[in-house]
Amino acid sequence: MSATDSAPAWVLGHAERTPDASAVDSPWTRLTYRQLAERMRALAGHLQAAGVIPGDKVLIALPLGSAGAVAALAVQSLGACAVELDRETGATSVDAILTQTGARHAFIFGQDTRKWAGKPGLGHMYVVHSARPPERMLQALSPATCTWVQEDGALDADTQVTPLDALPATPAHAHASIVYTSGSTGTPRGVIQTFGNIAANTRSIVEYLGLSSRDRAHLVLPLHYCYGKSVLQTHLLVGGSVFLDPRFMYPRVVLEAMAAEKCTGFAGVPLTFELLRRQAGAEALSKLRLRYATQAGGGMSPETIQWTRDALYPAELYVMYGQTEATARLSYLPPTRATEKAGSIGVAIPGVELRVVGEDGKALPTGETGHLVVRGANVTPGYLGAPEETAAILKDGWLWTGDLAWRDADGFIFLVGRAKEILKVGGHRVSPAEMEHQLARHPSVREVAVVGVPDALGGEAACAVVVLQEGVEVKEDDLRRFCRESLPAHKVPRHVVFVEALPRGPSGKVLKAELRTQYSSVGSS
Repeated sequence: MSATDSAPAWVLGHAERTPDASAVDSPWTRLTYRQLAERMRALAGHLQAAGVIPGDKVLIALPLGSAGAVAALAVQSLGACAVELDRETGATSVDAILTQTGARHAFIFGQDTRKWAGKPGLGHMYVVHSARPPERMLQALSPATCTWVQEDGALDADTQVTPLDALPATPAHAHASIVYTSGSTGTPRGVIQTFGNIAANTRSIVEYLGLSSRDRAHLVLPLHYCYGKSVLQTHLLVGGSVFLDPRFMYPRVVLEAMAAEKCTGFAGVPLTFELLRRQAGAEALSKLRLRYATQAGGGMSPETIQWTRDALYPAELYVMYGQTEATARLSYLPPTRATEKAGSIGVAIPGVELRVVGEDGKALPTGETGHLVVRGANVTPGYLGAPEETAAILKDGWLWTGDLAWRDADGFIFLVGRAKEILKVGGHRVSPAEMEHQLARHPSVREVAVVGVPDALGGEAACAVVVLQEGVEVKEDDLRRFCRESLPAHKVPRHVVFVEALPRGPSGKVLKAELRTQYSSVGSS
Protein backbone atom coordinates (compact mmCIF):
# COMPACT_ATOMS: atom_id res chain seq x y z
CA MET A 1 0.00 0.00 0.00
CA SER A 2 1.26 3.45 -0.84
CA ALA A 3 1.16 6.41 1.51
CA THR A 4 -1.57 7.89 -0.69
CA ASP A 5 -4.36 5.48 0.37
CA SER A 6 -4.97 6.54 3.95
CA ALA A 7 -7.17 9.11 5.65
CA PRO A 8 -4.25 11.53 6.26
CA ALA A 9 -3.32 11.33 2.57
CA TRP A 10 -6.93 11.98 1.53
CA VAL A 11 -6.93 15.12 3.69
CA LEU A 12 -3.66 16.40 2.22
CA GLY A 13 -4.91 15.78 -1.31
CA HIS A 14 -8.09 17.78 -0.77
CA ALA A 15 -6.10 20.52 1.01
CA GLU A 16 -4.21 20.99 -2.25
CA ARG A 17 -7.18 20.77 -4.62
CA THR A 18 -9.99 22.41 -2.60
CA PRO A 19 -8.28 24.11 0.37
CA ASP A 20 -11.23 26.31 1.32
CA ALA A 21 -13.87 23.57 1.25
CA SER A 22 -15.47 22.65 4.58
CA ALA A 23 -13.99 19.51 6.14
CA VAL A 24 -14.72 18.97 9.84
CA ASP A 25 -17.07 21.25 11.75
CA SER A 26 -18.85 21.25 15.09
CA PRO A 27 -21.15 23.63 16.98
CA TRP A 28 -17.99 25.36 18.27
CA THR A 29 -15.32 24.93 15.58
CA ARG A 30 -14.94 25.19 11.79
CA LEU A 31 -12.13 23.59 9.80
CA THR A 32 -11.55 23.80 6.06
CA TYR A 33 -9.37 21.17 4.41
CA ARG A 34 -6.43 23.59 4.53
CA GLN A 35 -6.90 24.14 8.27
CA LEU A 36 -7.46 20.45 8.95
CA ALA A 37 -4.25 19.57 7.09
CA GLU A 38 -2.28 22.28 8.91
CA ARG A 39 -3.43 21.09 12.34
CA MET A 40 -2.84 17.45 11.43
CA ARG A 41 0.70 18.12 10.20
CA ALA A 42 1.57 20.31 13.20
CA LEU A 43 0.31 17.77 15.71
CA ALA A 44 2.02 14.93 13.85
CA GLY A 45 5.30 16.87 13.96
CA HIS A 46 4.94 17.35 17.71
CA LEU A 47 4.13 13.67 18.24
CA GLN A 48 7.19 12.72 16.21
CA ALA A 49 9.39 15.03 18.26
CA ALA A 50 7.89 13.47 21.40
CA GLY A 51 9.10 10.06 20.25
CA VAL A 52 6.16 8.51 18.42
CA ILE A 53 7.32 6.19 15.66
CA PRO A 54 5.52 3.95 13.13
CA GLY A 55 3.70 1.12 14.91
CA ASP A 56 3.34 2.94 18.22
CA LYS A 57 -0.07 2.93 19.90
CA VAL A 58 -1.44 6.33 21.00
CA LEU A 59 -4.55 6.58 23.21
CA ILE A 60 -7.30 9.08 22.37
CA ALA A 61 -10.06 9.56 24.96
CA LEU A 62 -11.93 12.66 23.82
CA PRO A 63 -15.55 13.74 23.36
CA LEU A 64 -17.02 13.96 19.87
CA GLY A 65 -15.37 17.00 18.31
CA SER A 66 -12.74 18.36 15.95
CA ALA A 67 -9.80 17.74 18.29
CA GLY A 68 -10.45 14.00 18.32
CA ALA A 69 -10.60 13.86 14.52
CA VAL A 70 -7.35 15.83 14.19
CA ALA A 71 -5.61 13.69 16.81
CA ALA A 72 -6.40 10.39 15.07
CA LEU A 73 -5.31 11.76 11.70
CA ALA A 74 -2.05 13.06 13.18
CA VAL A 75 -1.26 9.71 14.78
CA GLN A 76 -1.94 7.82 11.54
CA SER A 77 0.12 10.39 9.58
CA LEU A 78 3.16 8.87 11.28
CA GLY A 79 2.21 5.28 10.46
CA ALA A 80 1.25 4.90 14.13
CA CYS A 81 -1.96 3.45 15.55
CA ALA A 82 -4.85 5.40 17.11
CA VAL A 83 -6.48 3.71 20.11
CA GLU A 84 -9.73 5.62 20.53
CA LEU A 85 -11.58 5.06 23.79
CA ASP A 86 -14.86 6.09 25.31
CA ARG A 87 -14.15 8.80 27.91
CA GLU A 88 -16.30 6.80 30.33
CA THR A 89 -14.04 3.74 30.16
CA GLY A 90 -13.40 2.58 33.73
CA ALA A 91 -10.03 2.88 35.44
CA THR A 92 -9.49 -0.89 35.56
CA SER A 93 -10.14 -1.22 31.82
CA VAL A 94 -7.87 1.73 31.04
CA ASP A 95 -5.05 0.11 33.01
CA ALA A 96 -5.56 -3.16 31.09
CA ILE A 97 -5.55 -1.29 27.76
CA LEU A 98 -2.35 0.55 28.68
CA THR A 99 -0.71 -2.79 29.42
CA GLN A 100 -1.97 -4.38 26.20
CA THR A 101 -0.99 -1.52 23.91
CA GLY A 102 2.17 -0.28 25.61
CA ALA A 103 0.96 3.25 24.86
CA ARG A 104 3.23 6.06 26.09
CA HIS A 105 1.19 8.99 24.73
CA ALA A 106 -2.45 9.93 25.24
CA PHE A 107 -4.94 12.63 24.28
CA ILE A 108 -7.33 13.40 27.12
CA PHE A 109 -10.05 15.94 27.87
CA GLY A 110 -9.24 18.68 30.36
CA GLN A 111 -12.09 17.70 32.67
CA ASP A 112 -10.66 14.19 32.96
CA THR A 113 -7.16 15.01 34.22
CA ARG A 114 -7.79 13.66 37.73
CA LYS A 115 -8.88 10.31 36.27
CA TRP A 116 -5.66 10.03 34.24
CA ALA A 117 -3.27 11.16 36.97
CA GLY A 118 -0.52 8.68 37.74
CA LYS A 119 -1.30 6.25 34.92
CA PRO A 120 1.70 3.94 34.52
CA GLY A 121 3.82 4.20 31.38
CA LEU A 122 2.32 7.43 30.03
CA GLY A 123 5.12 9.90 29.36
CA HIS A 124 3.32 12.57 27.34
CA MET A 125 -0.26 13.82 27.70
CA TYR A 126 -2.04 16.06 25.20
CA VAL A 127 -4.76 17.90 27.12
CA VAL A 128 -7.68 19.23 25.06
CA HIS A 129 -9.24 22.29 26.70
CA SER A 130 -11.20 25.32 25.52
CA ALA A 131 -8.78 27.61 27.37
CA ARG A 132 -5.32 27.05 28.77
CA PRO A 133 -5.77 24.63 31.68
CA PRO A 134 -4.65 25.89 35.10
CA GLU A 135 -1.22 24.70 36.17
CA ARG A 136 -2.65 22.70 39.08
CA MET A 137 -4.61 20.64 36.55
CA LEU A 138 -1.50 19.87 34.52
CA GLN A 139 0.60 19.26 37.61
CA ALA A 140 -1.84 16.53 38.62
CA LEU A 141 -0.61 14.54 35.62
CA SER A 142 3.02 14.61 36.79
CA PRO A 143 5.45 13.01 35.99
CA ALA A 144 4.01 12.98 32.46
CA THR A 145 4.88 15.92 30.21
CA CYS A 146 1.80 17.91 29.13
CA THR A 147 0.94 19.78 25.95
CA TRP A 148 -2.21 21.86 25.59
CA VAL A 149 -4.39 21.36 22.50
CA GLN A 150 -7.32 23.61 21.61
CA GLU A 151 -10.80 22.28 20.81
CA ASP A 152 -10.18 22.63 17.07
CA GLY A 153 -7.03 20.50 17.26
CA ALA A 154 -4.56 23.40 17.14
CA LEU A 155 -1.55 23.38 19.43
CA ASP A 156 -1.03 26.21 21.91
CA ALA A 157 0.46 29.20 20.11
CA ASP A 158 3.50 29.05 22.40
CA THR A 159 4.28 25.43 21.51
CA GLN A 160 7.37 25.01 19.35
CA VAL A 161 6.83 22.53 16.54
CA THR A 162 8.12 21.54 13.13
CA PRO A 163 5.18 20.26 11.06
CA LEU A 164 5.43 16.83 9.50
CA ASP A 165 6.91 17.25 6.03
CA ALA A 166 5.72 14.09 4.24
CA LEU A 167 3.78 10.93 5.01
CA PRO A 168 5.85 7.77 5.39
CA ALA A 169 5.15 4.81 3.10
CA THR A 170 2.88 2.66 5.25
CA PRO A 171 2.28 -1.04 4.53
CA ALA A 172 -1.34 -2.12 4.23
CA HIS A 173 -0.95 -4.59 7.12
CA ALA A 174 0.25 -1.92 9.58
CA HIS A 175 -2.08 -1.26 12.51
CA ALA A 176 -4.02 1.98 11.99
CA SER A 177 -6.62 1.66 14.72
CA ILE A 178 -7.45 -0.47 17.74
CA VAL A 179 -11.14 -0.49 18.65
CA TYR A 180 -12.02 -1.92 22.05
CA THR A 181 -15.06 -4.07 22.68
CA SER A 182 -16.10 -5.98 25.79
CA GLY A 183 -14.42 -9.39 25.92
CA SER A 184 -16.08 -12.61 27.05
CA THR A 185 -13.73 -12.78 30.03
CA GLY A 186 -14.47 -9.23 31.12
CA THR A 187 -11.07 -8.04 29.87
CA PRO A 188 -11.22 -5.38 27.13
CA ARG A 189 -10.71 -6.91 23.68
CA GLY A 190 -8.88 -4.81 21.10
CA VAL A 191 -9.93 -5.30 17.48
CA ILE A 192 -7.09 -4.52 15.08
CA GLN A 193 -7.95 -2.44 12.02
CA THR A 194 -5.14 -2.05 9.52
CA PHE A 195 -4.57 0.77 7.04
CA GLY A 196 -5.62 -1.68 4.33
CA ASN A 197 -8.81 -2.64 6.21
CA ILE A 198 -9.86 1.00 6.54
CA ALA A 199 -9.09 1.91 2.93
CA ALA A 200 -11.03 -1.10 1.59
CA ASN A 201 -14.11 -0.59 3.77
CA THR A 202 -14.16 3.16 3.22
CA ARG A 203 -14.06 2.84 -0.57
CA SER A 204 -16.78 0.19 -0.51
CA ILE A 205 -19.15 2.33 1.57
CA VAL A 206 -18.53 5.33 -0.68
CA GLU A 207 -19.46 3.20 -3.69
CA TYR A 208 -22.83 1.89 -2.51
CA LEU A 209 -23.90 5.17 -0.88
CA GLY A 210 -22.81 7.15 -3.94
CA LEU A 211 -20.98 9.74 -1.83
CA SER A 212 -19.33 12.77 -3.39
CA SER A 213 -17.74 16.07 -2.40
CA ARG A 214 -21.24 17.57 -2.30
CA ASP A 215 -22.19 15.40 0.68
CA ARG A 216 -22.19 16.70 4.24
CA ALA A 217 -22.92 14.28 7.08
CA HIS A 218 -24.45 15.16 10.43
CA LEU A 219 -22.68 12.87 12.88
CA VAL A 220 -23.95 12.24 16.42
CA LEU A 221 -22.17 8.89 16.86
CA PRO A 222 -18.83 8.85 18.75
CA LEU A 223 -15.56 8.46 16.87
CA HIS A 224 -14.44 5.61 19.15
CA TYR A 225 -17.31 3.61 17.61
CA CYS A 226 -16.35 2.17 14.22
CA TYR A 227 -19.72 3.17 12.69
CA GLY A 228 -19.18 6.81 13.63
CA LYS A 229 -15.58 6.68 12.47
CA SER A 230 -16.60 5.27 9.10
CA VAL A 231 -18.90 8.25 8.50
CA LEU A 232 -15.95 10.62 8.98
CA GLN A 233 -13.58 8.53 6.86
CA THR A 234 -15.95 8.16 3.91
CA HIS A 235 -16.51 11.90 3.67
CA LEU A 236 -12.80 12.66 3.97
CA LEU A 237 -12.14 10.26 1.09
CA VAL A 238 -14.49 12.07 -1.32
CA GLY A 239 -13.74 15.60 -0.14
CA GLY A 240 -17.10 16.02 1.56
CA SER A 241 -17.63 17.39 5.06
CA VAL A 242 -18.89 16.26 8.47
CA PHE A 243 -20.65 18.22 11.19
CA LEU A 244 -19.78 16.61 14.53
CA ASP A 245 -22.64 17.12 16.98
CA PRO A 246 -22.45 15.67 20.52
CA ARG A 247 -25.81 17.16 21.58
CA PHE A 248 -28.15 14.29 20.73
CA MET A 249 -29.63 14.37 24.22
CA TYR A 250 -31.48 17.35 22.72
CA PRO A 251 -32.91 15.90 19.49
CA ARG A 252 -34.72 19.11 18.53
CA VAL A 253 -31.45 21.07 18.71
CA VAL A 254 -29.77 18.48 16.51
CA LEU A 255 -32.56 18.64 13.92
CA GLU A 256 -32.33 22.43 13.82
CA ALA A 257 -28.57 22.22 13.26
CA MET A 258 -28.99 19.50 10.62
CA ALA A 259 -31.27 21.80 8.65
CA ALA A 260 -29.15 24.93 9.17
CA GLU A 261 -25.97 23.09 8.13
CA LYS A 262 -27.68 21.77 4.98
CA CYS A 263 -26.57 18.24 5.76
CA THR A 264 -27.23 15.57 3.14
CA GLY A 265 -26.59 12.49 5.29
CA PHE A 266 -27.42 11.23 8.77
CA ALA A 267 -26.30 8.06 10.57
CA GLY A 268 -27.86 6.42 13.59
CA VAL A 269 -28.34 3.27 15.63
CA PRO A 270 -31.86 2.01 16.50
CA LEU A 271 -31.99 4.14 19.66
CA THR A 272 -31.17 7.25 17.60
CA PHE A 273 -34.23 6.82 15.42
CA GLU A 274 -36.43 5.75 18.34
CA LEU A 275 -35.62 9.03 20.11
CA LEU A 276 -36.33 11.01 16.96
CA ARG A 277 -39.62 9.18 16.58
CA ARG A 278 -40.68 10.19 20.08
CA GLN A 279 -39.44 13.78 20.09
CA ALA A 280 -39.10 15.07 16.53
CA GLY A 281 -41.89 17.34 15.35
CA ALA A 282 -43.18 17.39 11.78
CA GLU A 283 -42.13 21.01 11.31
CA ALA A 284 -38.50 20.34 12.25
CA LEU A 285 -38.38 17.27 10.03
CA SER A 286 -39.83 19.17 7.09
CA LYS A 287 -36.84 21.53 7.07
CA LEU A 288 -34.30 18.75 6.50
CA ARG A 289 -32.65 18.32 3.12
CA LEU A 290 -31.23 14.84 3.55
CA ARG A 291 -30.30 12.72 0.55
CA TYR A 292 -29.81 9.56 2.59
CA ALA A 293 -29.84 8.13 6.11
CA THR A 294 -28.09 5.00 7.37
CA GLN A 295 -28.94 2.68 10.24
CA ALA A 296 -26.74 0.01 11.78
CA GLY A 297 -25.79 -1.13 15.28
CA GLY A 298 -28.50 -3.76 15.70
CA GLY A 299 -31.96 -4.59 14.44
CA MET A 300 -34.59 -1.84 14.37
CA SER A 301 -38.29 -2.54 14.73
CA PRO A 302 -40.30 -2.61 11.49
CA GLU A 303 -42.50 0.22 12.78
CA THR A 304 -39.51 2.49 13.42
CA ILE A 305 -38.01 1.63 10.04
CA GLN A 306 -41.26 2.62 8.35
CA TRP A 307 -41.54 5.80 10.44
CA THR A 308 -37.98 6.76 9.49
CA ARG A 309 -38.62 6.22 5.79
CA ASP A 310 -41.80 8.31 5.96
CA ALA A 311 -40.40 11.06 8.23
CA LEU A 312 -37.19 11.59 6.25
CA TYR A 313 -38.69 11.25 2.78
CA PRO A 314 -37.43 11.81 0.10
CA ALA A 315 -34.17 10.73 1.75
CA GLU A 316 -33.38 7.04 1.19
CA LEU A 317 -32.83 4.85 4.25
CA TYR A 318 -30.02 2.28 4.06
CA VAL A 319 -30.42 -0.48 6.65
CA MET A 320 -26.94 -1.91 7.17
CA TYR A 321 -25.10 -4.65 9.04
CA GLY A 322 -21.53 -4.79 10.18
CA GLN A 323 -19.06 -5.65 12.90
CA THR A 324 -16.04 -4.02 14.48
CA GLU A 325 -14.10 -7.08 13.27
CA ALA A 326 -15.01 -6.08 9.71
CA THR A 327 -13.82 -2.47 10.21
CA ALA A 328 -17.40 -1.18 9.98
CA ARG A 329 -19.66 -2.58 7.28
CA LEU A 330 -20.52 -5.96 5.74
CA SER A 331 -23.93 -5.63 4.08
CA TYR A 332 -26.62 -3.16 3.12
CA LEU A 333 -30.25 -3.34 2.04
CA PRO A 334 -30.71 -1.33 -1.18
CA PRO A 335 -33.58 1.13 -0.59
CA THR A 336 -35.18 0.01 -3.87
CA ARG A 337 -35.63 -3.49 -2.38
CA ALA A 338 -36.60 -2.37 1.15
CA THR A 339 -40.29 -3.26 0.94
CA GLU A 340 -39.79 -6.49 -0.97
CA LYS A 341 -37.00 -7.67 1.36
CA ALA A 342 -38.24 -6.23 4.67
CA GLY A 343 -36.36 -7.72 7.62
CA SER A 344 -33.25 -8.52 5.56
CA ILE A 345 -29.79 -7.11 6.21
CA GLY A 346 -29.41 -7.08 2.45
CA VAL A 347 -26.48 -8.14 0.32
CA ALA A 348 -22.73 -7.95 0.70
CA ILE A 349 -21.08 -4.58 0.18
CA PRO A 350 -18.65 -4.34 -2.77
CA GLY A 351 -15.52 -6.41 -2.18
CA VAL A 352 -17.06 -8.61 0.52
CA GLU A 353 -18.31 -12.19 0.29
CA LEU A 354 -21.02 -13.53 2.62
CA ARG A 355 -21.87 -17.21 3.16
CA VAL A 356 -24.23 -19.19 5.35
CA VAL A 357 -22.47 -22.38 6.46
CA GLY A 358 -22.89 -25.34 8.76
CA GLU A 359 -20.70 -26.28 11.70
CA ASP A 360 -18.25 -27.84 9.22
CA GLY A 361 -17.88 -24.57 7.30
CA LYS A 362 -19.61 -25.89 4.18
CA ALA A 363 -22.17 -23.69 2.44
CA LEU A 364 -25.81 -24.47 3.21
CA PRO A 365 -28.70 -24.50 0.73
CA THR A 366 -31.04 -21.54 0.24
CA GLY A 367 -33.43 -21.09 3.16
CA GLU A 368 -31.44 -23.18 5.65
CA THR A 369 -30.23 -21.51 8.86
CA GLY A 370 -26.53 -21.61 9.66
CA HIS A 371 -23.51 -19.54 10.65
CA LEU A 372 -22.90 -16.28 8.80
CA VAL A 373 -19.25 -16.07 7.69
CA VAL A 374 -17.53 -13.38 5.64
CA ARG A 375 -14.28 -12.56 3.92
CA GLY A 376 -12.84 -9.45 2.34
CA ALA A 377 -10.03 -6.92 2.57
CA ASN A 378 -11.89 -5.18 5.42
CA VAL A 379 -11.68 -8.15 7.81
CA THR A 380 -9.44 -7.73 10.86
CA PRO A 381 -6.25 -9.76 11.24
CA GLY A 382 -7.40 -10.43 14.81
CA TYR A 383 -7.50 -9.24 18.40
CA LEU A 384 -4.50 -7.49 19.91
CA GLY A 385 -2.47 -9.91 22.01
CA ALA A 386 -5.22 -12.57 22.00
CA PRO A 387 -4.27 -15.44 19.65
CA GLU A 388 -6.84 -17.89 21.04
CA GLU A 389 -9.76 -15.50 20.63
CA THR A 390 -8.47 -14.62 17.16
CA ALA A 391 -8.36 -18.29 16.16
CA ALA A 392 -11.95 -18.71 17.35
CA ILE A 393 -13.29 -16.16 14.84
CA LEU A 394 -10.87 -16.51 11.90
CA LYS A 395 -10.96 -19.91 10.22
CA ASP A 396 -9.52 -20.72 6.79
CA GLY A 397 -9.66 -17.08 5.72
CA TRP A 398 -13.26 -16.53 6.87
CA LEU A 399 -14.54 -14.38 9.73
CA TRP A 400 -17.19 -16.20 11.75
CA THR A 401 -19.49 -13.37 12.78
CA GLY A 402 -21.23 -15.24 15.61
CA ASP A 403 -24.59 -14.61 13.93
CA LEU A 404 -27.02 -17.21 12.61
CA ALA A 405 -28.71 -16.41 9.31
CA TRP A 406 -30.33 -17.75 6.17
CA ARG A 407 -30.17 -16.68 2.54
CA ASP A 408 -33.14 -16.40 0.18
CA ALA A 409 -33.20 -17.33 -3.50
CA ASP A 410 -32.12 -13.81 -4.49
CA GLY A 411 -29.07 -13.87 -2.21
CA PHE A 412 -30.50 -11.58 0.48
CA ILE A 413 -29.44 -12.40 4.03
CA PHE A 414 -31.86 -12.64 6.97
CA LEU A 415 -30.46 -12.76 10.51
CA VAL A 416 -31.91 -15.21 13.02
CA GLY A 417 -29.89 -14.08 16.03
CA ARG A 418 -26.57 -14.35 17.80
CA ALA A 419 -25.41 -17.96 18.04
CA LYS A 420 -24.58 -17.40 21.72
CA GLU A 421 -28.04 -15.95 22.38
CA ILE A 422 -30.13 -18.70 20.80
CA LEU A 423 -32.24 -20.20 23.58
CA LYS A 424 -32.90 -23.88 24.20
CA VAL A 425 -36.50 -23.95 25.39
CA GLY A 426 -38.13 -27.33 25.97
CA GLY A 427 -35.91 -28.98 23.40
CA HIS A 428 -36.46 -26.22 20.83
CA ARG A 429 -33.89 -23.74 19.54
CA VAL A 430 -35.54 -20.32 19.81
CA SER A 431 -34.35 -16.94 18.52
CA PRO A 432 -34.91 -14.03 20.95
CA ALA A 433 -35.17 -11.72 17.92
CA GLU A 434 -38.36 -13.45 16.74
CA MET A 435 -40.04 -12.84 20.10
CA GLU A 436 -38.75 -9.27 20.22
CA HIS A 437 -40.20 -8.49 16.80
CA GLN A 438 -43.61 -9.81 17.80
CA LEU A 439 -43.68 -7.96 21.13
CA ALA A 440 -42.50 -4.74 19.49
CA ARG A 441 -45.67 -4.80 17.37
CA HIS A 442 -47.85 -4.39 20.48
CA PRO A 443 -49.06 -0.77 20.67
CA SER A 444 -48.18 -0.52 24.38
CA VAL A 445 -44.56 -1.65 23.94
CA ARG A 446 -41.88 0.96 23.33
CA GLU A 447 -38.81 -1.29 23.61
CA VAL A 448 -38.16 -4.91 24.44
CA ALA A 449 -35.23 -7.29 24.88
CA VAL A 450 -35.56 -11.05 25.33
CA VAL A 451 -32.91 -13.02 27.19
CA GLY A 452 -32.54 -16.56 28.45
CA VAL A 453 -32.76 -17.25 32.18
CA PRO A 454 -32.48 -20.53 34.11
CA ASP A 455 -35.69 -22.57 34.10
CA ALA A 456 -36.73 -24.12 37.41
CA LEU A 457 -37.56 -27.30 35.46
CA GLY A 458 -34.18 -27.36 33.71
CA GLY A 459 -32.82 -25.71 30.59
CA GLU A 460 -33.70 -22.14 29.70
CA ALA A 461 -36.77 -19.97 29.78
CA ALA A 462 -37.36 -16.79 27.79
CA CYS A 463 -37.64 -13.58 29.77
CA ALA A 464 -38.97 -10.48 28.01
CA VAL A 465 -37.74 -7.20 29.52
CA VAL A 466 -40.22 -4.56 28.39
CA VAL A 467 -40.32 -0.76 28.35
CA LEU A 468 -43.90 0.46 27.94
CA GLN A 469 -45.10 3.54 26.12
CA GLU A 470 -45.51 6.50 28.44
CA GLY A 471 -48.78 6.57 30.34
CA VAL A 472 -50.03 3.08 29.37
CA GLU A 473 -50.56 -0.04 31.44
CA VAL A 474 -50.58 -3.63 30.31
CA LYS A 475 -50.33 -6.96 32.13
CA GLU A 476 -47.86 -9.77 31.57
CA ASP A 477 -50.61 -12.13 30.44
CA ASP A 478 -51.80 -9.59 27.85
CA LEU A 479 -48.38 -9.61 26.19
CA ARG A 480 -48.13 -13.39 26.32
CA ARG A 481 -51.57 -13.69 24.68
CA PHE A 482 -50.41 -11.24 22.00
CA CYS A 483 -47.38 -13.45 21.29
CA ARG A 484 -49.56 -16.56 21.00
CA GLU A 485 -51.47 -14.92 18.15
CA SER A 486 -48.46 -15.33 15.85
CA LEU A 487 -45.96 -17.61 17.60
CA PRO A 488 -46.01 -21.26 18.70
CA ALA A 489 -46.19 -21.96 22.43
CA HIS A 490 -42.47 -22.59 22.87
CA LYS A 491 -41.74 -19.08 21.47
CA VAL A 492 -43.96 -17.30 23.98
CA PRO A 493 -41.88 -15.71 26.81
CA ARG A 494 -42.25 -17.54 30.13
CA HIS A 495 -41.50 -14.35 32.06
CA VAL A 496 -42.27 -10.71 31.40
CA VAL A 497 -40.76 -7.91 33.49
CA PHE A 498 -41.37 -4.18 33.09
CA VAL A 499 -38.57 -1.61 33.40
CA GLU A 500 -38.25 2.13 32.81
CA ALA A 501 -35.26 1.76 30.44
CA LEU A 502 -33.03 -0.91 28.96
CA PRO A 503 -29.31 -0.80 29.85
CA ARG A 504 -27.21 0.28 26.90
CA GLY A 505 -23.54 0.57 26.00
CA PRO A 506 -21.85 3.67 24.54
CA SER A 507 -22.99 2.83 20.99
CA GLY A 508 -26.61 2.40 22.06
CA LYS A 509 -26.69 -1.39 21.94
CA VAL A 510 -28.74 -3.16 24.61
CA LEU A 511 -26.52 -4.86 27.20
CA LYS A 512 -28.15 -8.28 27.22
CA ALA A 513 -25.46 -9.82 29.42
CA GLU A 514 -26.43 -7.33 32.12
CA LEU A 515 -30.10 -8.27 31.72
CA ARG A 516 -29.33 -12.00 31.96
CA THR A 517 -27.47 -11.43 35.20
CA GLN A 518 -30.10 -9.11 36.65
CA TYR A 519 -33.02 -11.45 35.97
CA SER A 520 -31.28 -14.82 36.39
CA SER A 521 -33.44 -15.64 39.41
CA VAL A 522 -36.77 -14.43 37.99
CA GLY A 523 -38.14 -17.96 37.74
CA SER A 524 -36.77 -19.38 40.96
CA SER A 525 -39.60 -18.24 43.24
